[in-house]
Amino acid sequence: MSSSSIPLPSGWYPDPSGARQWRVWTGTQWSELTRPYGDTAPAASIANDLSLIQALHRLVRYGIAGDFAGISILVSVLAHWPGTAHPESEWFAVAACNVAVALLVIGSACFAFAARQLEGHWTPWAFIPGVNIFVVNVVVTQRLGGQPLRRVGAEAVLMLLFVVQFHNELWLCVAPVIVAVGQSQWIATLIEHLLISSSPSTPATS
Repeated sequence: MSSSSIPLPSGWYPDPSGARQWRVWTGTQWSELTRPYGDTAPAASIANDLSLIQALHRLVRYGIAGDFAGISILVSVLAHWPGTAHPESEWFAVAACNVAVALLVIGSACFAFAARQLEGHWTPWAFIPGVNIFVVNVVVTQRLGGQPLRRVGAEAVLMLLFVVQFHNELWLCVAPVIVAVGQSQWIATLIEHLLISSSPSTPATS
């Protein structure tokens, strides 16, 4: 079984190397987590967390990139809107805004579904663009034992500086990248923890 075959849900599968063991497929790649064939029903052990794992994978693949790319494009276009000191052409500004809105819709949808899986039910804040980004990351940080107010507060300040000061300080364009990479790493870590904790016993390492 290989990562080039029909897409598989996250879970435990026979090791593609041919070794007599199970290996975790994260949904995008093979993990280093393995366990011997003697352990029972590893593939079924993640059933309870499968929906959450899939939602988090969509968030890492599409949601984070969509939201932060959309925000970056929108802020950049507004900083160079026709009539400002360094304007773009009107057709370009309008087209870029449409692209930004489309990306934000995709990103917000991924965050909304991730929020629903993290909470176990729909909540009003899950549907509020921007708010759902930071609340999802509060929950993720809490699950990993981190300090959500410190981490998410720093991200909020960085993004606020980007939105308010980007037209004066172009170096702030790195802010969305820093925040997006950080969020991706935290969510990927939670996915790994879910895969480990869903195992009936502690997997052996390869």
